[in-house]
Amino acid sequence: MDKIIVVEKIIRNGVTLMINKVGQIMLYVNNQDEALNFWTEKVGFAVIATEDNGQGMRWIEIAPTKEAETSIVLHNKELISKMQPELTLGTPSLLFFSENLDQFHQELSNKNVTVGEIVNMGFRKVFNFADSEGNYFAVMEK
Repeated sequence: MDKIIVVEKIIRNGVTLMINKVGQIMLYVNNQDEALNFWTEKVGFAVIATEDNGQGMRWIEIAPTKEAETSIVLHNKELISKMQPELTLGTPSLLFFSENLDQFHQELSNKNVTVGEIVNMGFRKVFNFADSEGNYFAVMEK
C-alpha cells in the first residue's frame, strides 16, 4: 500500500509560516553548573541533553519533564556576550525551530529583517534575527 504524505502549508497575511513551534527558552547564566543544580535539585527539572562542541560552547537543556515540548537551555552569559555583543542577555531569549532554516533565513533577509549569519554550532545550525525594537531571537534547524 502506498503512503500518502500530507504537507500543510500555513499562509498568514500572505506570508508562508516557517516557524512551527516555540522550542526552547535560552537563559543566560553566569555559572552553568550552579544554574543546573538550582533547576534540577531545587525546582525538580530533568536534564534533557548536555552537549559540548569542544570549543567552549556548552549546551545544557532542561525541562519540567523529559516529555515537555518546550525546554530551557542554560547558556554561559560571558561566552555568548563575547560571541554576539549585540544581544541583550539580561532576560531569556526565544529559540524557534524551523524545518527549513536556510529558506527561512533567506525569506527574512529578503524582507530587510536584520539577520545574523547561519552558524554551525557543531551539533546544530542556528541564526539570529532582530525585531523592529532590536530584540533578538534565534532560529534553529530541528
